[in-house]
Amino acid sequence: MRRGSSLRVSIWLGVMSALSALGAQAAVDPSMLQALQWRLVGPFRGGRVLAVTGIAGDSRHFYFGAVDGGVWSTEDAGRTWQPIFDNEPAASIGALAVAPSAPATLYVGTGEADMRSDIAHGAGMYKSVDAGKHWSFLGLSDTRQIGRILVDPRDPEVVFVAALGHAYGPNAERGVFRSKDGGAHWSKVLFENPDTGAIDLAFKPGAPDTIYAALWQTRRPPWSVYPPSSGPGSGLYVSHDGGDHWSPVIGNGFPAHPGRIGLAVAPTQPERLFALVDAAPREQGGLYRSDDGGVHWNHVSADSRIFGRGWYFCSLTVDPKNAERLYVMNTIVLRSEDGIPPAMTSTPCGSTPPIPSARFSVSTRAL
Repeated sequence: MRRGSSLRVSIWLGVMSALSALGAQAAVDPSMLQALQWRLVGPFRGGRVLAVTGIAGDSRHFYFGAVDGGVWSTEDAGRTWQPIFDNEPAASIGALAVAPSAPATLYVGTGEADMRSDIAHGAGMYKSVDAGKHWSFLGLSDTRQIGRILVDPRDPEVVFVAALGHAYGPNAERGVFRSKDGGAHWSKVLFENPDTGAIDLAFKPGAPDTIYAALWQTRRPPWSVYPPSSGPGSGLYVSHDGGDHWSPVIGNGFPAHPGRIGLAVAPTQPERLFALVDAAPREQGGLYRSDDGGVHWNHVSADSRIFGRGWYFCSLTVDPKNAERLYVMNTIVLRSEDGIPPAMTSTPCGSTPPIPSARFSVSTRAL
């Protein structure tokens, strides 16, 4: 072998050996992570936040929307943040969604959907196709408050919006809207009445033609400290054809008079659907679980910590790798690890709920 070739081979082998050594050192004993504590990553004075999203496969890139502070982006896992929405006419952010099949495409729904006395309304929907560098207005300006955005994982142009509508009175531009052309045109696909809007949406994992939608009839009168939050228009709906047709979810263990409903589906068990319900009467509130895609329900927890001030919080998350692990963000961070046993029987509407089987604990460590 010539001397130059031998040298190149030696260098190549050395590089491969070094990379192998680095790979071996990259494995971290999970027990070493147990001492990690929560810490603030900023930005300071960002205000309360309803909308947070990340980019699949990129553990350092996240967005969040403040309820009156615009949209922010970090590309270094929160070490630094940049405002990316300051030139737009709306500062209140209710929902964010990154298109799974086109991560540079970001949809923003303006107007927070938490019914506080100091609620700030928005100006409709916006879209960026270059990760927030430039924005286009997409309409739906009279929705005022937007609770959730879903983007079809197969097509970045197919978008669903849960619009709560006016906080102080009735209006027509509320309910669930769908666009098939990236927001250029919208169709109202689920609507109850001018007093009822939509607050949450969820796809069935692996089958996005199945969509769950939570409608909420609520009002924020300026003379009331707390809103009347469980109107008769509230309820859970499901579509199995991409939003063309919807059916109400009634009975079979689901509460008859729900208020605000938060939805989450287990990615590893697509038939497992959770609903966090703020209900009247209060004994019907708490966590409900279905293991057959919303047909039958069990009232699995009446722990007041997970739905206290349900008109304000009422959202939950399922671990993407473990259907037994749930997180609830309320005045504290709560976690359940026990999978909520399926043997728990349904609670008939109007009766006393069972002793909670889901054990929620306060987290003080990194999750």
